Formats: sequence, structure tokens, C-alpha cells
Amino acid sequence: MTRPGVILYGPPTSGKDTVTAELARQDDRYTLLPKLKVGTGRSTGYRSVTSDDLDELRAAGRLVVQTHRYGNVYAVDRDDIAALVEAGKVPVVHMGNLADLQRLRAAVPLDWTAVLLWIPRTVCADRAKHRGDVDTPNRLQAWDETRSDLKAADTPVFNLVIHTDQADPAKTARRILEAVHTGPGQPAPVPPDLE
Repeated sequence: MTRPGVILYGPPTSGKDTVTAELARQDDRYTLLPKLKVGTGRSTGYRSVTSDDLDELRAAGRLVVQTHRYGNVYAVDRDDIAALVEAGKVPVVHMGNLADLQRLRAAVPLDWTAVLLWIPRTVCADRAKHRGDVDTPNRLQAWDETRSDLKAADTPVFNLVIHTDQADPAKTARRILEAVHTGPGQPAPVPPDLE
């Protein structure tokens, strides 16, 4: 049997960190996979590396995905996922675009449950303001890019779609745990009405 993994995808402020923390609270096997980060800004949930470090990992074939956003570079190290799985953990990976999500699924043979966490643009702006983001316009641009990414999806992607402005974190985590437990099943098309 393939080991499980969870991919949380959604625009900024959609609740990826909050839901990950709640998953870990309800089942301590669920563990955030720290992404590698070259750049500045927020450090929580990331492992800071240099461009040279990233070049070495790329040359060793360890980078599964690599993304450029907010003037930074973010990457996922295959060995970090393997270490979590070997420790009996369920990796929770935050993804920012569908191409990376699909690359991760193809490159790492886990039984991935992909979850779209969604919020309206106005909620994104409000949450960014309340959490003190100094780059709210960039967060809204990322929301716009996420929506465009979803509208361009031509194949089913997500096992669950959860509107986090309508469901509390505990309920959201329970739905994800249930989906992982029962098996993610076949992905469904992206809902056409995401606003």
C-alpha cells in the first residue's frame, strides 16, 4: 500500500498554515514539509538556503519542484519528503500553482490527497490586512494568478474543495483526515464558480 500525503493548494490567506496546524493537532503524524527558500521575507515554514545550495540539490536530482514568487525561490527537496515518510509521518505540502502540484504528484509516489482551500478575493484582502501583511497588493496579485491557474485547468485536480471562509479549521481538518483515511479517490474538476 502506498503511503499517504496531503497537498494543500490555495491563494494567500486561504488557511494553509492554519489547516496544517489543525491537522497536526488532530493527528500528530501530519507534518508540514518545510519548503526550501532562497530570498527574504517570512521564514516560518521554510528552510533557508543559498542559491548555491539549491544548485547542488538540483544537480543531485533532489528538487521535485521549484517556484519563483515574491522575488524569492521556493523548492521541494525529495529527500525531505522521504525523511518524513520514513519517520512514519504524513507530509503536508503547500503548493502555489497547479503545474508544481502535478509535478509533485508525478515525481513522488505517495497516495496524495489534493485539497483546494478557497476564499473570495475580498476575504483574501481582509485577512492579509488583519495579519499585518505589508505586501497586500502582491497577495492579491497571487490570488488573481491562482484563480487564473484554476480556470485554465483542463483536467481534474482536487480530491476536496473547501471554502475556508465557510468552514472552521477543525471541521476542515476532519474532512481532510476522512478523505485520506478512505482514500482520495479520483480528482474532480475545478468548480467553475470560484470568485
